Amino acid sequence: MNFNFGEVLTRAWQITWKYKVLWVFGILASCGRGGGNGGGGNSGGGRSSGSGDGSDFDPNNLFPRDMFQEAAQWLNNNWWIIALIILAVIVLVLLFYYLGTIGKIALIKGTFKAEQGVESMSFGELWSESQPYFWRVFGLSFLIGLAFLVIFLPIVAIGFITAGVGFLCLLPLICILVPVGWALNVILEQADAAIVLEDKSMFDGFKRGWEVTKNNIGPMIVMALILGIGGAIIGVIVALPIIITVIPLAIGATALGASGGVDSLSTPLIIGAACCILYFPVLITLSGVLTTYIQCTWTLTFMRLTKPQDNAPVFVAGNAQ
Repeated sequence: MNFNFGEVLTRAWQITWKYKVLWVFGILASCGRGGGNGGGGNSGGGRSSGSGDGSDFDPNNLFPRDMFQEAAQWLNNNWWIIALIILAVIVLVLLFYYLGTIGKIALIKGTFKAEQGVESMSFGELWSESQPYFWRVFGLSFLIGLAFLVIFLPIVAIGFITAGVGFLCLLPLICILVPVGWALNVILEQADAAIVLEDKSMFDGFKRGWEVTKNNIGPMIVMALILGIGGAIIGVIVALPIIITVIPLAIGATALGASGGVDSLSTPLIIGAACCILYFPVLITLSGVLTTYIQCTWTLTFMRLTKPQDNAPVFVAGNAQ
């Protein structure tokens, strides 16, 4: 079938730019995707005073002999602190996943409302309208993720047990899992749209997503490549200031032993950290805009492929008097 990629991509940007409340849900949806913004916080191990040329550097001084015994004793006496940290991490992961799922549903819902000609949307409206679909979208994503985890964990275990040899033996399977995962992601995008826009159940939504993807393999592959490659390039550009800031610091840290010690790195480290902190809100906002645009594009793709007659020129001409 004929699929107008230019129209979908352009319309997705128009919706993204006009309804800026969707950016907030784009930021929330980014949380669920687990984009790990790694701030490299390596603290240099203090070394004893010396000539500063690194020739007197003793690796054993980094890890005293009784350090692990002291650490084990501390953990034994303060196990409740570790338990609280683990509990806090679990709560945060669940919270981020909840917010990410609601954000994705709201973007789908918002795109649909924009196509219906709604002039404005409110955060509370989209938030409340997204709640009924949470468990279905979450459940489908959880089951697919669990299935991949069941397959992936034995591969990792075999790789560690065999000191990496198992990875070589399982390389064909790993190569197969990559396109399978990519295809499942495309199906899930269509399934989520079906759950929200057609009020499907979890399993019916997956079947609908499979049906739409299977019947439109060509447009799906092209759209996935456009959004995947384009999104990756834009993502790198957005993160470029962080990369430019962190890489020189990492290079300087590796050369620490051959130059002036920790003091020589403290000033650029503080400047780099300050730059990262100042740019972080910009990074979060731009990531939210990018996520909004990508989700709007996938939603419009589903809408165009399932109801192509809505965009046919005959429909517009038929209203002319």
